[in-house]
Amino acid sequence: MTPTITAAMTNSQEHLTLTHKLRKPLVEKLRRERINSSIEQLKSLLGPEFLKQQPDSKLEKADILEMTVCFLTQLQQQNQQQRRLLNLVNKLQSSSEKNLMEQQNQQQRRLLNLVNKLQSSSEKSLMEADFSLLSSTVQTCITKEKSPVNSALWRPW
Repeated sequence: MTPTITAAMTNSQEHLTLTHKLRKPLVEKLRRERINSSIEQLKSLLGPEFLKQQPDSKLEKADILEMTVCFLTQLQQQNQQQRRLLNLVNKLQSSSEKNLMEQQNQQQRRLLNLVNKLQSSSEKSLMEADFSLLSSTVQTCITKEKSPVNSALWRPW
């Protein structure tokens, strides 16, 4: 019985090998078609870049791939620069907002100090004005009492 099993395995292995040999060119052909299709898509997507560098020349697949790598590298560098600039702008904006808030706080403190000074100054001047008004009133009263006209008119008895 052993020879029969070996013969059956050999036939099935031969069949698999034959199937594999027949499928391999088809699979390879499909793989090459996928590669060619992707390269054509890259060429059409990056067409203007290719025309800038090599107008009127037939581009090989390797050229298309190299130019694509170059273009993507430039794009990546630009993105990094834009991120750095954006971070810098954000830092400057937050810093300027802090500075603005500090300036506003300083201005508010200065204004408050000025208001306090004006208030204390006006209280002093009001007190001085009240005192001068009081002293002038007192002096007027004293001069009226001493004046001969007023003293002649005043006779309580």
